[in-house]
Amino acid sequence: MSTLAIDVRPARTGDGGAIAEVHDEAWLYAYRGIIPGSQLERMVSRRGAKWWESAIGKGSRILVLVAGGEEIVGYASYGRNRSSALPVAGEIYELYVRPAFHGLGFGKQLFVACRREIAANGVVGMAVWALSDNDIACDFYRAMGGTTVARGTENFGGVTLEKIAFTWV
Repeated sequence: MSTLAIDVRPARTGDGGAIAEVHDEAWLYAYRGIIPGSQLERMVSRRGAKWWESAIGKGSRILVLVAGGEEIVGYASYGRNRSSALPVAGEIYELYVRPAFHGLGFGKQLFVACRREIAANGVVGMAVWALSDNDIACDFYRAMGGTTVARGTENFGGVTLEKIAFTWV
């Protein structure tokens, strides 16, 4: 019986292509049928390897989930909370894992690592926004102990979708 070694580490120069692949696969899986098709395709195409390399180079806080010592199978970006209406100071902006790795506890590892990094920077509490139609994400954040504290909307190509803010203190 073999086990797959999983590690979480900060993104580094050269990870952009692999993160872009995870982003594309995870976003298409998560949002197909929720975000209008042409809008989703445009959103995905904007985040290629160069975009991710630039974000890494500018010091964006990005963690990657690495399987087997080399394959990036998930990523998360995080930092200060962008909404003054929420009662917490930190935020996970994005957290995605390749669909083939769902249900194995790897998303939880990535989530816990983000919480740890946010707290290590002296930031109290954390928020995550998820589209309310994204049942997988909403169920995951509820299972991680998130409390629903706010609702909002986001417009995608003329379609308005509801989003939910989850928080942890």
